[in-house]
Amino acid sequence: MNSPQLRETLEKSQVIVYFSAVVLATSIAYLIPGTAALEAGINPALALMLFFTFLQVPLADLGRAFAQVRFLAALLIMNFIVGPLLVAVLLQLLPADPMVRLGVLLVLLTPCIDYVVTFSHLGRADARLLLAATPVLLIVQMLLLPLFLGLFLGKDAAGLVQLRPFIHAFVWLIAVPLALAALVQFWASRSRGGEQVSAAFGLLPVPATALVLFVVIAAVVPQLGPATGAALQVLPVYIAFAVAAPLLGWFTAQLFRLDAPAGRAVAFSAATRNSLVVLPLAFAVPGAIPVLPAIIVTQTLVELVSELIYVRLVSKLGKLDAVPASSS
Repeated sequence: MNSPQLRETLEKSQVIVYFSAVVLATSIAYLIPGTAALEAGINPALALMLFFTFLQVPLADLGRAFAQVRFLAALLIMNFIVGPLLVAVLLQLLPADPMVRLGVLLVLLTPCIDYVVTFSHLGRADARLLLAATPVLLIVQMLLLPLFLGLFLGKDAAGLVQLRPFIHAFVWLIAVPLALAALVQFWASRSRGGEQVSAAFGLLPVPATALVLFVVIAAVVPQLGPATGAALQVLPVYIAFAVAAPLLGWFTAQLFRLDAPAGRAVAFSAATRNSLVVLPLAFAVPGAIPVLPAIIVTQTLVELVSELIYVRLVSKLGKLDAVPASSS
């Protein structure tokens, strides 16, 4: 099997690979003591995953993302205006415990930038357009998240949210992987060897994401016991978000007169959150363990199940009688 065929096989099997990683990690966490120590591997695994994700975004496509003015506007408004308004409503369903609210805010205010591309492709969305916008989404959310947390938590934010973890995440999870991906792309454009290395790296986004899921689940599951109550408290909020967010994403896309594939991409982005990337931010909060990791991983599990439903339902959303998203 040549590289393109292997890559296509991996992409088509992503859902099975991800769920297998979750099941395997959960089983190992229950059978083998000490897997919580894998927490130290979360950041390196995330950086590796994001490097491979960014490597799939040709630099020319970054320009393409900015050229799609209506799509990018719809994507940003949904994720950073409409989405936070939805979260503000759902927040009223939670207890006043600032730690519980912080966990929900961390995950629901941050749009996904990795496997959302996979699921959107399976759901007949414009996955390439969404992929090109992933660096923009990641940078904007890291800049706005501290502001949102201060707005939603008020005085509680000062004691729970510190700026240093956000700077650390920005440098090591955004700037460094993005710069390395750009260097590899430049090397590939100038050298046959670089082209071969880039092609080989192109096979690794799915395994890298599965590795992150495995490490996260194996590290967090042993800590879930004392936080079961908190996880159950947030479950209805996550389910409500999973139902409302893609509908709001689709309606936002209609307001911007996007075509159906671009509209589906906005819907998928609206519903899919960046739980894996924000987990290191949660671990940096004083007294976070076990409540924050449990709350964030609960959202991941709800989301993975929801994505299987989205793939079937979002793909059926009708075409918009409008100007294609390719025009600005």
